[in-house]
Amino acid sequence: MFKIGDFSKLCRIPVSTLRYYADIGLLEPQHIDKFTSYRYYSVEQLPKLNRILALRDLGFTLEQIKQFLEDDLSVDTLQGMMLMKQAEIEQVIEHEQGRLRRVASRIDQILKEGKMPEQEVILKEIPAQPVLSIREVVPTQEHVATLLGQTCGAVFGQGVEASGVPMTIYHDPEYKAVDLDIEIALPVNKNAPQVVPIDEKRQASSRELPEVQAACIIHTGNYDTLINTYGVIAAWIENNKYEIVGQVREVYLRPHMDEEGITEIQIPVSKS
Repeated sequence: MFKIGDFSKLCRIPVSTLRYYADIGLLEPQHIDKFTSYRYYSVEQLPKLNRILALRDLGFTLEQIKQFLEDDLSVDTLQGMMLMKQAEIEQVIEHEQGRLRRVASRIDQILKEGKMPEQEVILKEIPAQPVLSIREVVPTQEHVATLLGQTCGAVFGQGVEASGVPMTIYHDPEYKAVDLDIEIALPVNKNAPQVVPIDEKRQASSRELPEVQAACIIHTGNYDTLINTYGVIAAWIENNKYEIVGQVREVYLRPHMDEEGITEIQIPVSKS
């Protein structure tokens, strides 16, 4: 048998690691001297240690490795654990490949513009959100602000507390310059009223916006240049191999029609 230091040299594992493996019951010494407390290991333990190291290299946790080393695990259980790890690694690879594509897209953008891009597109998980909303067909884009003001005035005039900033959701399946099918949505708490009248004929009703994964970009300034920001996010979606799977949202972080306005564009996407 070998003292722990010598065994450490043979297997090229630090003594501290061997002690930790012993403490958690993963690989205990073959013998511990009751007088000196010296730990001794046998060469016969090397195959088990090599199995531990191989499983660690595959990314399994020490707790999972302890399960693998149990003699009573069935072949189906072992296969299931391996398949789960395989799926986990494939997911990591897919994530990193997506990151690689984003880096390539950023390099391409820098080369085209000769500088770092001023607008950043990020992928966000947007949770489900209760809102009070009204959906109408408005004549032109200029009427969106009118409906937004009317809805906010009516809802907040009733003392309803907001839980977020207002947004416009565009429901048309394509771009339209006239007769836009839009929805004004105001995030509220779950205890908000189900209906709030806006005028004698119209009302804002309660509903829940679904959880979405969205490509998001911040637009600062006048809405006249919003088309340029849409161009940036469209290029990002295409270059990163996503497809649009829901309605575009414009979230008014700081509602202004002039250069002080800050709007976040959110476009629900999924892998194409």
